[in-house]
Amino acid sequence: MEKESVPFYECHVNTNEGTDTFVGIRSDGGPIEVCFPVGYHLGKTDAAQKKDIQLLIRVLARFSGMKEKLLPRLLINKPETVNFPVQAYMTVLNEYYHRGYYTENERIYTANGNGPKNWPRTIKTQRAYPQDGSFLYLTAVAQESRVDTANYITKINEFCVDEAYKKIGFLFSADRVRKPLIPFDEKRFVMALKEKLRRENNDKNKALFSGMIDMIQYAGQKGRNAGFFFGTNDFEYVWERLIDFNFGEDNKNFYFPRTWWYLGTEGKHAKSLLEPDTVMKADDKVFILDAKYYRYGDSKDPAELPRSTSINKQITYGEYVATDPKFKDENGQAPPVYNVFLMPFNKNGPVFPSKENMLHIGEARGDWKDSGASYERVQGVLLDMKWMMTRTVKHNKKDISQLAQMVESIIQKTDPLAEKEGR
Repeated sequence: MEKESVPFYECHVNTNEGTDTFVGIRSDGGPIEVCFPVGYHLGKTDAAQKKDIQLLIRVLARFSGMKEKLLPRLLINKPETVNFPVQAYMTVLNEYYHRGYYTENERIYTANGNGPKNWPRTIKTQRAYPQDGSFLYLTAVAQESRVDTANYITKINEFCVDEAYKKIGFLFSADRVRKPLIPFDEKRFVMALKEKLRRENNDKNKALFSGMIDMIQYAGQKGRNAGFFFGTNDFEYVWERLIDFNFGEDNKNFYFPRTWWYLGTEGKHAKSLLEPDTVMKADDKVFILDAKYYRYGDSKDPAELPRSTSINKQITYGEYVATDPKFKDENGQAPPVYNVFLMPFNKNGPVFPSKENMLHIGEARGDWKDSGASYERVQGVLLDMKWMMTRTVKHNKKDISQLAQMVESIIQKTDPLAEKEGR
């Protein structure tokens, strides 16, 4: 069995400045570059970094929309670079390292065989002898399994395992695969797999065949020799979805302020809604969260904080929820409303070292609003990027409670009017 060399890979945590914005995996045909989002704490050992890469793949596969996954052509060095179906490659290699190559088990039936007896076939094919009011079969048919080593699907699987190993074999500890025995034929491979998939009932096999189809179709787009990428230049959308998944209410559109134009004889015309990133509820309190994939947690530069337009928009959201009658309870009471900016940081880094995954860094206010309402004070909170990427429970009550308590305690123990007057 011949060993295949694995491409060297390099890990990099980007700065989210200039052209250093790509998050994901890419290669121009040489070393594989793995780029992590700003604020990510990268492991120091090879084993730790492989786990980091697998986490990155899972997050991108789950939270990236198709728009973010398709990079503009100007950002690709080589025009033949194509989008990389990394999940299909992971499926093929995971199945290989857990179960080996896919093999067909052919069912055969033999008289007096060693396998389990197949009585319907015995009754149909063997002679029965009467005995004491019943029938006796001197010969029973047994069912046995035999591996079909010439099976076409097995050969396609060998091809796919070899291809997957060349691209992402570095993520796995085992390093031995055999050379495929058949030449690449996209049309025949896909036709055979689709027919096999149509007749398959085993879920693991169905996932494997689907992954193999995706791989082969990718390879047919010059993917075997071209550079490749899997990732996004717009990780801010992934950051928004991570926060909404972990903290958010599903019915957030209920909290969207609506606007209209009234044009006399031309009637009433709706304009696009103001849409907060995430609405979080804790007890009867409403928290309007704005996910900001900004560099402040990595730089401590105030220029990297949300600007006035974002601050004013948050105050507008808060005022809408606090004053619109539809949010009041049966006693006419409006819910307490809080505003929060959520930005990434590395709790193990030098800029904001911390033992906590959430860190309060200050608040934003507008001079045009000083009634003392809690929503007029937009809290700035940093979330550890790696911790956020590991969150797997939707609407995580523990994390929601922690964030709510942090924001409420800050509001209760600080007096912005006293600070403004120097008291």
